[in-house]
Amino acid sequence: MQPRPVVLHFVPYASDEMLRKALTLKADALVLDLEDSVTPDNKDSARETVTRWLRQVDFPRQKRLVRINELDSEWGRADVESTMAGRPDGFLVPKAGDLAALNELDSFVTELEKLHRYPERGVEFFPIIETPNGVIHAHEVAQCPRVTAICGGRGGLDMAAALGAWRVRNEEGDLLEIFRLTGMMCLLAATAAGVQPIDSVLLLGDLERMRRECRESAEMGYTGWITIHPSQIEVVHKACFPSEDDVAESRELVAAFEEHRKLGKWAFRFKGQMVDVPNLKRAQTILQRVRLKHEIEANWKR
Repeated sequence: MQPRPVVLHFVPYASDEMLRKALTLKADALVLDLEDSVTPDNKDSARETVTRWLRQVDFPRQKRLVRINELDSEWGRADVESTMAGRPDGFLVPKAGDLAALNELDSFVTELEKLHRYPERGVEFFPIIETPNGVIHAHEVAQCPRVTAICGGRGGLDMAAALGAWRVRNEEGDLLEIFRLTGMMCLLAATAAGVQPIDSVLLLGDLERMRRECRESAEMGYTGWITIHPSQIEVVHKACFPSEDDVAESRELVAAFEEHRKLGKWAFRFKGQMVDVPNLKRAQTILQRVRLKHEIEANWKR
């Protein structure tokens, strides 16, 4: 079974050259973009190109996702109708914030699945939370049956534009608090709904800060990352999994819990600290993250 997406990498401009390069990257899904990277004059031709890719190009390892235009734009519905002919694995839905609109899209996709004789509910939704309305209604958006992940992130120019903010980071390069908060709200909404929380890797050039921010989002609970440049992918793979020390201590702690379980105790002293069930769950989460890493590495060796 394929591992669930960890890196969702954008393929911009509906460029054949960009796609050829992206197919060699260690991304778990490719996002074929019809929205921000495509000018209004090129929307129709980009849609035709992406539909052709879906129908003709072999994607041996990566999920095939399409970022459509906004549902209330003149292009959104046409994006879905055209690309469904190529049976994508899912749609990234920009500026999501209305459950009714997502449910309407769900019904439309269901009709197209029947038309093309695809498996029912085989196409997933990845709503992108990038406006104040989206943040406020993120938990509601997650209730759409096709939603398997919330793409949040801790910044972004769309959110800044919606807020009327003219900066995303302070003089030291750290995200302003409102953008950290929006990411946390998306993380909470996704986790509460039982869907995957996906962050965005926003930086280029500042490698150390990029590593630190990726590591922080992984430690908070994010399990997926959107990347826009190949250099970001390696950072995610290195920064977003537990260290060898974390793994070794977690294995030791799980073993200690098993020994104390036999004695009827699940609260005891471990390395100078009192531990109980929440500590066990944290250790199990770390070991689960390592198993996911091994699945990803095995997938890319095939």
